[in-house]
Amino acid sequence: MNIREILASNLRALRHERGLSQEEVAHRANIHRTYVSSLERCQYSATIDMVDSLARILGVEAAELLKAKTGKKPS
Repeated sequence: MNIREILASNLRALRHERGLSQEEVAHRANIHRTYVSSLERCQYSATIDMVDSLARILGVEAAELLKAKTGKKPS
């Protein structure tokens, strides 16, 4: 996976874990909902400042959004 795919996957997973909609994340980050959607679909590249902002909203360190998950995928 490339870094954009990793960010997309982690953003989507953490957002779901916290029970947040794309709209709620966007509202808290002061961005448009379609931007969150585009990040989750690997359409846009986020700036480092946006990665930090999203991480704060999700309650993790920015590095967590960029860290590839290891381990086997469930069968």
